[in-house]
Amino acid sequence: MLPDYIAAHKSTSNHKNTLEKDSTCGCFHCLKIVHPREITQWISDKTGPALCPFCGIDAVLGESSGYPITQNLLQQMEKYWFH
Repeated sequence: MLPDYIAAHKSTSNHKNTLEKDSTCGCFHCLKIVHPREITQWISDKTGPALCPFCGIDAVLGESSGYPITQNLLQQMEKYWFH
């Protein structure tokens, strides 16, 4: 079984429909936690992924992923996926 910080990555693309219904999401690049309403840019296809409104990276995880949107998880993901 994969650790959450690896398994959650599959939920960061093709998620526009679910992310727009979430009440929170987080970026595992800049570690900001925001309301999905703040997202204004998406990768050009119709289903996402979202671009973080702060850093512009497509590293946004929504609560509908089933993973907790916490600083701890985002930090673990950032360390694994960006270092």
